[in-house]
Amino acid sequence: MNFASVRIITDDVDRLVQFYEKVMGVSAERPAPVFAELVVPSCTLAIGHSQTVQLFGVGSAEAASNRTVIIEFRVHDVDAEYERLKPFIDEWVKEPTTMPWGNRAVLFRDPDGNLVNLFTPVTEEAIKRFSGRR
Repeated sequence: MNFASVRIITDDVDRLVQFYEKVMGVSAERPAPVFAELVVPSCTLAIGHSQTVQLFGVGSAEAASNRTVIIEFRVHDVDAEYERLKPFIDEWVKEPTTMPWGNRAVLFRDPDGNLVNLFTPVTEEAIKRFSGRR
């Protein structure tokens, strides 16, 4: 089994695509107006319009209502990413902080309120844990 993607359901695909293009530094692929994918070597972030929910089952997902999932990206330098994104992010949840498990992390919310974590392994144990992973 291969993990394929995480999909965010939104009422405004264009707004979220523009946001994540800035955060991830890649251009989205748009196979349909109601769907986009941002592809990096380690993962794909898919963005689908709330109109697509009926294809999975009416009421199976609801735009801008997530409070349980954190979308995480490992970055080379979390402090540099924080500085780069400071003028662009509206809601910071946590400024760069070294977590007890050895990652230095910054957390913010996307325009739909989804929590996003950028992190860099900084302790020897954390660096070892991520060695060999994409």
